[in-house]
Amino acid sequence: MTARIEVGDGSPASPRYAVLVGRGLLADGGSAVHGLLPPGVARVLIVHPESMEQRAAVLAAGLRERGLTVHLGLVPDAEAAKTATVAAQLWQQLGLAGFTRSDAVIGLGGGTVTDLAGFVAATWLRGVAVVQVPTTLLAMVDAAVGGKTGINTAEGKNLVGAFHPPVGVICDLDTLTTLPRADLVAGMAEVVKHGFIRDQRTLDLIAADPTTACDPSGPVLAELVTRSIEVKAAVVTEDLREAGLREILNYGHTFGHAIEQVEDYRWRHGEAVSVGMVYAAELACLAGLLTEAEVAEHRRILAAVGLPTAYRIGPEVDREARWAALATAMGRDKKARGSTLRFVVLAGLGQPQRLAGPSDDLLRAAFDRVI
Repeated sequence: MTARIEVGDGSPASPRYAVLVGRGLLADGGSAVHGLLPPGVARVLIVHPESMEQRAAVLAAGLRERGLTVHLGLVPDAEAAKTATVAAQLWQQLGLAGFTRSDAVIGLGGGTVTDLAGFVAATWLRGVAVVQVPTTLLAMVDAAVGGKTGINTAEGKNLVGAFHPPVGVICDLDTLTTLPRADLVAGMAEVVKHGFIRDQRTLDLIAADPTTACDPSGPVLAELVTRSIEVKAAVVTEDLREAGLREILNYGHTFGHAIEQVEDYRWRHGEAVSVGMVYAAELACLAGLLTEAEVAEHRRILAAVGLPTAYRIGPEVDREARWAALATAMGRDKKARGSTLRFVVLAGLGQPQRLAGPSDDLLRAAFDRVI
């Protein structure tokens, strides 16, 4: 059974599009993708990593059968794809192939690919259509939905980007059955995040049977994916450009992104966000917003699915220098205003709010609790 989740209210500020969640959606080689493309599309560029070459070839063949000219854009795996150099290579490919404003880009892969494909689509001729086909849990419940696109720079993650909603998203759950276990577990961080900020049912499903919750072929994970997308859809429909409410989706990301940058992206995004949520919970506890029991609940749920709940560094690493590097990285966070750091925290499960300008002592104390 395929679930159809509508995102956006149809206004110019919040275009409407569908997210399809089900099994076998890519089995026929392109019908579902073709059905989401706007009328008049003649050319498409499928942006994909090497691990998706076979799926990209099948999708390309199906779209060609439906009369489209298809180009393949092979990009590096993981965060190495999200650079200005790779984006420029894809722009060149679009230019040489004569892509016009009525053509489209397709992002096939994980979150880094959908971020990159969306950014390339947003910037080519000031915006062409993009269909996102996420193939990882992380991309399905987070990166591919909501219209955030971006690339990384040496100064931080996702600091260059654009808001560019896709014209449709296809989440074929069958792609998760071949996903490496570590990547599936990392994706659960964003699922748990949606539970913490808005959906108690998600937390209950995971707590009841963490093993079943992480079974890519089972019905529980299918429900968790659908519920996560519904949470994100509701938030981004109200606030596409992160003027207010949408910031709650960044729960755990301020410290998490700092870990990713300081660790030179050797950490998986979900692993870093997991520790980031524990950090935010400890910060909220120190600020009198969360109880110790609620912080413990963070650790219990995250650990139950196999996610890290502490930032472990070796004895050879200077702790003071590492904290200084993390603090500097957090200072570049997109939620910061001027020199004021702003964190998404909880005042109870399901009650997100912002904590602006926490003291250096408070920030360091929370670090000491997660190190």
